[in-house]
Amino acid sequence: MKLNTLSPAEGSRRNTKRKGRGTATGQGKTAGRGQDGQKSRSGGGVRLGFEGGQMPLSRRLPKRGFSNYHFKKEFAIVNVGDLNAFDENTVVTPELLLEYGFVRKQLAGIKILGEGELTKALTVKANKISKSAEEKILACGGKVEVI
Repeated sequence: MKLNTLSPAEGSRRNTKRKGRGTATGQGKTAGRGQDGQKSRSGGGVRLGFEGGQMPLSRRLPKRGFSNYHFKKEFAIVNVGDLNAFDENTVVTPELLLEYGFVRKQLAGIKILGEGELTKALTVKANKISKSAEEKILACGGKVEVI
């Protein structure tokens, strides 16, 4: 089998409709756009939510509440079980986690979560640490420091 001999399975591909190529095609002359109106013109049409000049639904409904979306902080997450990759008594910092590829970006900071088991005593420095993660680190004789 060679790449130049490959072809799609029989019946899996259809030819595209060639609009505006004569009346015999069934999509000739107006190319399925109809006779007149804004939508028949090139570049014609209305924007999303436009209701022909009537006040759009999105503006008729009352606006209430508050969204934290624009102010939310997203943390890069590392599980306690992943920290076993480091040697005993290592000081684990956000820079070290970034260097070793545990996180791609630091985002608003790094948070250590308690998933997995830790078998080595480490000093962990992070922006946030969950209670279960902190307990597991301290149980192994390690230290926890919130930056």
